[in-house]
Amino acid sequence: MPVIAIIGAGPGLGAAVARKFGREGFSIALIARNQSKLDAMAAELTAAGFTASAYVADVRTPESLEAALAHAAVELGPITALQYSPLPSRDYLKPVLEMTPELALEALQFSALGLIHAVRAVLPAMRLAGSGSIIMINGGTSVKARAGYAGTSVAFPAESAYGEMLHDALEDEGIRVNQLVIPGGIPQLQLANGIDGVADRIWDLHAVAGPFRTMLIPLEDGRE
Repeated sequence: MPVIAIIGAGPGLGAAVARKFGREGFSIALIARNQSKLDAMAAELTAAGFTASAYVADVRTPESLEAALAHAAVELGPITALQYSPLPSRDYLKPVLEMTPELALEALQFSALGLIHAVRAVLPAMRLAGSGSIIMINGGTSVKARAGYAGTSVAFPAESAYGEMLHDALEDEGIRVNQLVIPGGIPQLQLANGIDGVADRIWDLHAVAGPFRTMLIPLEDGRE
């Protein structure tokens, strides 16, 4: 079975994406920091007839992230699709005048550096297979900086730049690298099909080649 690894898996978007990919025949590797929450998600998905396993990791700690992805590949098979969508800490949403070098570094570790470590862990198998997808989920500050969201305004563009370069470097190898920008909390956006509609969009990014960046809704319509 193909395998999706969802980094930053939670009961909202992560669970919706897990269900969507599960219905498409994927096994699911759930990766986040909280063991009990992951176990509950995995149990719920398993009860629904999907193959799902939980792996604890902190994206700010490369060793734990790489170990989780390696463990998932051994248990479930090579990672076919990688979703990088950890939810930023509220500390990264402080005003720019409160930004410190330490906080900026942590935000970069969380976003850009975490993604780089994850990609380096799964990319060799994807290149060997000649297929795969890497999907980044980011907020609106990946496109336009906001002084009240200083950490993500620094870190998301760095993550985006790395992803766009990967997109260009890998598109001829059958590996898709895409970014979905969600400018605000999904419940507040009042989308017609809700969170399941967002999961459908993410499936499309995996299944159909397209441009690097997709806006879920126009940036000016967001509520971030």
